[in-house]
Amino acid sequence: MADWPHVPRRPVLLIILDGFGVNPSKANNAIALARTPNLDRYFATNPHTTLQASGRAVGLPDGQMGNSEVGHITLGSGCVIRQDLVLIDDAIEDGSFFHNPALIAAARRAKELGRPLHLLGLVSDGGVHSHVNHLVALIEVCRQQGTIPAVHMITDGRDTPPRLALDYLPEVEQALASGSVPVTVFRAAMIIGSGSASFEMVRYLTERLPAMIAPRWILNEVQPIAVRDVLSYLLLALERGEPGVYNVGSEPLSFKAMMEEFARVRGLRRLIVPVPVLAPKLAALWVGLVTPIPNRLAVPLIEGVVHPVVADTSVARRTFPEVEPMPYPEAVRRALRTVEAGGVETSWSGALGGGAYFELAEVEGLIRETRRTWTPASCESVFRVLSSLGGDRGWLFWNWAWRLRGTLDRLVGGPGLRRGRRDPVTLLPGDAVDFWRVEAVEPPRLLRLRAEMKLSGQAWLQWETTPENGGTRLVQSALFAPKGLSGTLYWKALYPAHKIIFSGMVRRIAREASRPRPYQ
Repeated sequence: MADWPHVPRRPVLLIILDGFGVNPSKANNAIALARTPNLDRYFATNPHTTLQASGRAVGLPDGQMGNSEVGHITLGSGCVIRQDLVLIDDAIEDGSFFHNPALIAAARRAKELGRPLHLLGLVSDGGVHSHVNHLVALIEVCRQQGTIPAVHMITDGRDTPPRLALDYLPEVEQALASGSVPVTVFRAAMIIGSGSASFEMVRYLTERLPAMIAPRWILNEVQPIAVRDVLSYLLLALERGEPGVYNVGSEPLSFKAMMEEFARVRGLRRLIVPVPVLAPKLAALWVGLVTPIPNRLAVPLIEGVVHPVVADTSVARRTFPEVEPMPYPEAVRRALRTVEAGGVETSWSGALGGGAYFELAEVEGLIRETRRTWTPASCESVFRVLSSLGGDRGWLFWNWAWRLRGTLDRLVGGPGLRRGRRDPVTLLPGDAVDFWRVEAVEPPRLLRLRAEMKLSGQAWLQWETTPENGGTRLVQSALFAPKGLSGTLYWKALYPAHKIIFSGMVRRIAREASRPRPYQ
């Protein structure tokens, strides 16, 4: 065996800077523009080279950018590894994709059950995490097997620009239309309904800002449509099978008019002043600051109203005359009806373990503080404690604070605590409990109280019990639907006190339930 030349051992340090690239241009290049004295010294005094991290050098198509996943697979391999994007592209090109046993089995199984095959994934040509060509190929697999594809598009906004998803729709629609199943496409600019991101932006901006300076493009018109009308169109299309592409919507309104109309429905007075400045991204940052909508969602929402979105809806009206899109004010009233009618949903309480758990969330204009704890007592014992709260017994924690709140409520014309309760240990729907009203009672599972004190909004206090590990999981929810800026400020001002009171309250309820009592 040949002798290797003597090479002195020296320490070697491998440093991987994820996302660090070498590009001499300073345009949009944070690395080239930054001051990096240490890196400059390392490169100036040590041998170094550069490696290609994109395209064919790392097993991707020409011109395709790399990413961290590609880097993790390639580092230390000593060879070029064909990435998933290339493998799938090659399989589509040589036809083996359409004979893949797993795909064919899934399509045939769906057909046997008389169900569609659901295709869920990113739709873009970014290539980093997905490619629209792969979705088109999956739709072709369904066509060849006689299976109905149900496509659930997740638009990108990271590997490709946020609004570029609109460019992929025609390609997906054409692929679906090439099959044997009639395809009906409905296009809507803005859907008005509880949970719609666009509607939530209108709601929060109008509720929280008595006056606002807004960019001039809020005068651009869009065509809102109620979610109820969208469902009507979809059901009629399923029933009658009218293939084609239909633009749907009600009468055009500017974004400014939508906020003003929302304010009228809510009984609020709002001042909106359009100005010729305020770029979309700056406006999106403002939306993210004053509403719970995250910036990553606010940016595409704002960009959606930068340009007018008005289309010809006459074809949809002629084809589906049964659907008369409801006016925007009525759509708003229906969207708000869940909260206005006190339709507070119960929460899933599957968290395990004995420790307390706290969660604060704001969804669809409803602020929810949820606290969970476990007690060895039975659900029946916990519910007996719940059904005896208020009146002479009080609320178990900081009763002086409850009495103070009752006194303040009476001073402004509310009922305060003077009503007490009808019976000391039992509750019926509609019973008064101090300044609460029993809205729902389902022993031993659920108790919900609706506030009748003077408030800038609506409030509920709810408890749910679930058997767990030989004891009971108790979920306590304090809910508040603020009205206008005053409601939001009211909740924020009292949140520190509520945090102490409601946390102490759920602990005391659990403790009382596990302690033997004469009434038990």
